Amino acid sequence: MLSENARLILRQRYLRRDAQGEVVETPEEMFARVARFVARAERRYRKGWGSDRAAKRFLTVLSDLDFLPNSPTLMNAGTRLGQLAACFILPVPDSIRGIFGAVSEMARIHQSGGGTGFVFSELRPEGDRVRSTGGIASGPVSFMRVFDQATEVVKQGGRRRGANMGVLRVDHPDIRAFVGAKEEPHAFANFNLSVAVTDRFMKAVRQDRAFPLIHPRTGREVRRERAGALFDLICRAAWHSGDPGLLFIDEVNRRNPTPALGEMAGTNPCGELPLYPYESCNLGSINLARMVRRGRVDYARLEETVAVGVRFLDNVIDLNRYPLAKIRRMTLSNRKIGLGVMGFAEMLVQLGIPYDSEAAVRLSARLTRRFTGAARAASAELARERGRFPNFAESAYARKGSAPLRNATVTTVAPTGTISLIAGTSSGIEPLFAVSFVRRILDGTLLTETNPFFQEMVRTRGLQGDDVEAALTGCGSIQGMGGIPADMRALFKTAMDIAPEAHLRIQAAFQRHTDNAVSKTVNLPREAAPEDVRRIYLQAHALKCKGITVYRYGSRANQVLSFLEGGRGAEVTVAQEFDGSCRDCGT
Repeated sequence: MLSENARLILRQRYLRRDAQGEVVETPEEMFARVARFVARAERRYRKGWGSDRAAKRFLTVLSDLDFLPNSPTLMNAGTRLGQLAACFILPVPDSIRGIFGAVSEMARIHQSGGGTGFVFSELRPEGDRVRSTGGIASGPVSFMRVFDQATEVVKQGGRRRGANMGVLRVDHPDIRAFVGAKEEPHAFANFNLSVAVTDRFMKAVRQDRAFPLIHPRTGREVRRERAGALFDLICRAAWHSGDPGLLFIDEVNRRNPTPALGEMAGTNPCGELPLYPYESCNLGSINLARMVRRGRVDYARLEETVAVGVRFLDNVIDLNRYPLAKIRRMTLSNRKIGLGVMGFAEMLVQLGIPYDSEAAVRLSARLTRRFTGAARAASAELARERGRFPNFAESAYARKGSAPLRNATVTTVAPTGTISLIAGTSSGIEPLFAVSFVRRILDGTLLTETNPFFQEMVRTRGLQGDDVEAALTGCGSIQGMGGIPADMRALFKTAMDIAPEAHLRIQAAFQRHTDNAVSKTVNLPREAAPEDVRRIYLQAHALKCKGITVYRYGSRANQVLSFLEGGRGAEVTVAQEFDGSCRDCGT
């Protein structure tokens, strides 16, 4: 099942090593290690599958590449490190002790293999008087540099570089400095940035009205900005570098399952998990490319695999070795999990549905509704076996009279990054990024990959010619190739071939029935203008997305996906990101 490329990636980053650094397990032994360890949680409960049955079921879905958990679980399950979660949120209080305490906590999380999200909105603005010392505050952006530099020197578990999300509310007095923080090349290289925008601000943008900026400590208005001008500044910065994205914070909290605990203000590094301070979440993804039979979605197999994935991730919560006691307490009180998908683009290919079609949008909504429904049914079954999550009585579910659930959230859409490479499929819900390409991985090794469904279609149709040969050996996009039939060109459109609005419609359709958020990048061509970013950001808010990210091709010198000279060939670089995933292109 595993490709040679997948085996190489596993050997470089995932398989256990001895004291001399030599690899001492095979990929098959890695899957068995993970399955056996995660199945141990069954011993804590009198009802349920039992550890032997669970280990067999877990091993089957892992070995078949139907389901894979996030990278920390594959790396650390059954090892001395034992930290299995991917995503954490840490508070940043407005004091020197609080700020540097957060830096210390971040370092411990990064060392254990996790990524961190921060909300800097509580920090007083630059130039504000510090009453205790009589000094002048330097503002959130200056302290973000401390977090960025600390991340640079702490390598996650020896195999994963640190990654952070920095969030600032749009009404913070230092919002302009935050928006422009990544204007300089390589600035804040370990951060993704998002502006937490409110419905009030977006309404002011549409009406081009003045908008108040509020001092976070006093609650008083500091000054007013023209909302339209500030929004244009945000859009131009995103056009320039891909950052900041937008976090639609009111939509996040409208769909918050535990509002009695307060408002959520931040997310994990790729934006798909809004979390409370000191909350963590572990992720896993179902391989949708494996859920097609005879040209139709095999919903029975999908729902069965979802049930296995939910049980697996709930077990991980019990077995995880949390880096901080505060994180353990908060995580166990809500027991959030994030079951998502990968291989959506390859599912569409097998179904004969172009990514940028209305049929794809309809399938996205129908698929996610069934997916989340099956995940909640599995969580309800676990609640009957093991008990509901501790905060259930105060949750939105209880107010609606819903059956008890084991987990406050069950579904999300993560970028999947390296685990989609292991599974040999497309990333998350992104389109194909190239039909055929050269991948440059960690040590500079070059790997040539051609989409297997394209190869099979070429074979079964008996296609030949120069265009076909080019398409098989590193062409990137096949649009405009007369030797390729029109229906194949429509089916194998890549991320750069698809209009931005089509990207957005797919994201919105998935978000409609997803508990957490959706990590998705709207790709823009090099010649796109800031006005195009503005239009996408406004549409994303109108479509009730929880967040939005754009990336204009070529706007960063070190982008992961690039087309070679002549525009046809494609080269992909996989660096040591926190999960092999990239804010630039979502892959």
